Amino acid sequence: MESLIPDSLELDLTFGYSPQKILLELRNDSVFFLLNTPEFWTNSLRVWIDSVRKDMSLKCPEIVRRTSCISMGLKFTDDLYISELNSVWRNKKEKTDVLSFPVLDETIVLPESKCVEIGDIFVSVTTAEKQAIERNHGLDVELQWLVSHGLLHLLGWDHPNSASLKEMLSYQEYLLSINCNVQSQSDYPDDH
Repeated sequence: MESLIPDSLELDLTFGYSPQKILLELRNDSVFFLLNTPEFWTNSLRVWIDSVRKDMSLKCPEIVRRTSCISMGLKFTDDLYISELNSVWRNKKEKTDVLSFPVLDETIVLPESKCVEIGDIFVSVTTAEKQAIERNHGLDVELQWLVSHGLLHLLGWDHPNSASLKEMLSYQEYLLSINCNVQSQSDYPDDH
C-alpha cells in the first residue's frame, strides 16, 4: 500500500547562528549570507526533504512521507564546539565536519496537526572552510554539501560500506543540483 504524500511540506527550522568570531573572519558575502539567513536553509531543506520523501525508491521513514510538517535544528559552529559534541555523544575526541543527531521514532502516532521532529545537524564552519580549499570549491558549496549529508543521516541514511557511501554521495550531488550547479564530489573521502 502506497502512502499518501501531502503536496506541500512545512519546515519548522530551529536555526543556530554562527559564533561571532567566525562571522568576523569571513571575507565572503555569500557565505556570510548563508550563515545568517535561516530562510535560505529552510527553503533548501524543505525542497531536499520533499525530494527524498516523494521518491519511493529512496530510503525515507514512512512518518516523514506522510506528514505535512517537519521540525529540525541546524547550527553552524566551530571546531571546538563540534569536538566537544563528538566527544560527549560519540566518544570520539576529535573534530569533525558535520554531526547529525536523529530523533525519529516511527512508533509514535501523531495527530495530523503535529510536526514530526527529525533531529539536529551541527556543522563546523572552521573544518568546512579547510575542506572547501582542499576540494577547490567555495565554502558556500561545502556548507550545503555538509548540511545535505547531515540531512540524509537524519532521514535514516548511513554508509557502512563503499556502495552505500557512493549512493549517499551521489544523492547529495543531486540535492545540491536542485539549488545550484556544483562540480562532481567524487573526490570526497570515505570518512563522512
